[in-house]
Amino acid sequence: MKIIVCVKQVPDTSGKVAVKADGTMDRAAMATISNPDDMNALEAALQIKDQNPEVKVIVVSMGPAPTESMLRECLAMGADEAVLISAREFGGADTYATSSTLTAAIRKIGLEDGDIVFCGRQAIDGDTAQVGPQIAEKLNIPQVTYVTAIDYADGQLTVRRELEDGYMTIKVHTPCLLTCIKELNTPRYMSVSGIMECYAKPYTVWDFNALSDDPTITVEQVGLKGSPTQVYKSFSPPVKGAGTMLEGADKATCEQLVSMLADKHII
Repeated sequence: MKIIVCVKQVPDTSGKVAVKADGTMDRAAMATISNPDDMNALEAALQIKDQNPEVKVIVVSMGPAPTESMLRECLAMGADEAVLISAREFGGADTYATSSTLTAAIRKIGLEDGDIVFCGRQAIDGDTAQVGPQIAEKLNIPQVTYVTAIDYADGQLTVRRELEDGYMTIKVHTPCLLTCIKELNTPRYMSVSGIMECYAKPYTVWDFNALSDDPTITVEQVGLKGSPTQVYKSFSPPVKGAGTMLEGADKATCEQLVSMLADKHII
């Protein structure tokens, strides 16, 4: 059994956003972190592996060469193999082109009965939550999004899906794809032994030619050229000023609040 986890190295959006002339983010000029939801997805995979030692966890990412540092951290956490998809042709991809490339990589790895694909709910640099569902559609496998609990036993997968006003419990056949949210678990830290062993584990880099056998991988179908949507502008929103705090529950405080709201034409 294999569990394939799609992970992404993202810009640290808590700092300044650097943008190239073509409107895409200048990732090389920004500090990067592992996408938080993807780490919850990896932890979910590792927890299944803890209970089923025969499970192989493979992490897959599309990105530039420095993405290796994040993938090594995933290996140090307990993943068995890592695959980096990296080529200039893949640069500037939107969610559609990204999912096409990741789908081709998953097909190359091989998806069989019993296998699972894990993704984070969304990446913090785009917040679209589209890539995971798009991969499932292109692989033609079942998907469950916003997963907040997983029960895997005897090859059976039961998950709880978070909704705005509750949750639903779903039994899903494998192979399938699950997108994970932060409420699912707390990602583990790298272990000392894991750090020492991560450079001995299989690490593969696939360029454009490595995936070109897939009919969906052509120069016109990946990267910026294969993206039906393109970013017009990226920027950090202006910092909001501090709010006004009123203390007390007496009549005078209420009158002050009403007066302030009236001055702003809110009431």
